[in-house]
Amino acid sequence: MSADEIIIKGGKPLEGRIEVRGAKNLVTKAMVATLLGKTPSVLRNVPNISDVRVVAGLLALHGVLITKGEDADEWHFDPSNVEVAHKADIDAHAGSSRIPILFCGPLLHRLGEAFIPDLGGCRIGDRPIDFHLDALREFGAVVEKLPSGISLTAPNGLKGANIELPYPSVGATEQVLLTAVLAEGQTELRNAAIEPEIIDLICILQKMGAIISMEPNRVIFIEGVEELRGYEHKAIFDRNEAASWAAAALASKGDIFVGGVRQEEMMTFLNAYRKVGGDFSVHDDGMRFWHPGGALKPVSIETDVHPGFMTDWQQPLIVALTQAEGVSTIHETVYEDRFGFTDALNTMGANIVVHPQGLHDSTRRVKRREFEQAAVITGPTPLTAADVVVPDLRGGFSHLIAAMIADGESKVSNIGIIARGYENFIEKLRLVGADFVFEG
Repeated sequence: MSADEIIIKGGKPLEGRIEVRGAKNLVTKAMVATLLGKTPSVLRNVPNISDVRVVAGLLALHGVLITKGEDADEWHFDPSNVEVAHKADIDAHAGSSRIPILFCGPLLHRLGEAFIPDLGGCRIGDRPIDFHLDALREFGAVVEKLPSGISLTAPNGLKGANIELPYPSVGATEQVLLTAVLAEGQTELRNAAIEPEIIDLICILQKMGAIISMEPNRVIFIEGVEELRGYEHKAIFDRNEAASWAAAALASKGDIFVGGVRQEEMMTFLNAYRKVGGDFSVHDDGMRFWHPGGALKPVSIETDVHPGFMTDWQQPLIVALTQAEGVSTIHETVYEDRFGFTDALNTMGANIVVHPQGLHDSTRRVKRREFEQAAVITGPTPLTAADVVVPDLRGGFSHLIAAMIADGESKVSNIGIIARGYENFIEKLRLVGADFVFEG
């Protein structure tokens, strides 16, 4: 869909029901975990997104047999014939994803070697992989940087280690978990990420036979075992997609029921949503989000690691904040370049000023970081249609929301990026009554 575009006529409230499946940030890692098992695994609630297809292709290159169950969202993985893949094939399949870095630990255990091509993913900052490589070295991996990528070997096997992350990185925490479960001895991980997707991955690994203890203060202990079996698991829902549709309902003065969502994992977002002026209700099969009428209110938000406000939540919410009465501030402390998408919003009439070095604020709760940015949004500002090009996954969905509330017809191009993390989003736009033409 990289060459596809969508023509959207704005000004119509979004109303209807959509379903959210498993989280992109869990499902792709759960798929990698199948490499660790001696027996087949079954993963349910798998979304139909391009990142899942990329990981499936990489697993197939390494000899994993993948089949579908009776339901389209049930996938079966048989890792009994894992083998070394050709570097060129890995590079060809992984160009649009950063997931290959997480193959390292499992492949080092299974094959004694691994290869990482130049990594892709959304251009929202430097996102160095040093945390990953440093952790793998602690386990005993030998890392060699090549012109085509990074080669890793484990001539003496992998052994437990004491690791303290300089930042509670989700990816680095996943790397340690996927490596430590079969490493000889005990691993202590300090300053670990504790996102719900991390907890769900730990549950999967425990089902496989791993011994993992969650301790206070972001400490995780992993006792290495000799072998793991396959698992059966239903993936946690995608919090990022749920928040995006909630923001779309608020910005468009609409009413959207998001099936498959749970309140517990959304609490921090829900607090901000209510402060802005949105409303929600909790049901057994999902949550309803709507604009209750009246003026939206400005807020000040600081993104942070869980249980803070997720960086992926701020982009779609900013579109709604352009319609709030007053000045809102978003302090972005996770990525150093995540406000590029606001250029298009300003073209459409928004008043958003980005401060590349961030802003000092005596009321801040999140520790200031040297690479952070801030966005100041002054509203309300009516948006008018424009032609925009999607820059990244969450920013792209934010552009869709902006187009749906703008006056006139907007053309949104490069929408294939959105398909990386939003399942069947074209059909879901139809389900909530958006007025558009998809040119694919």
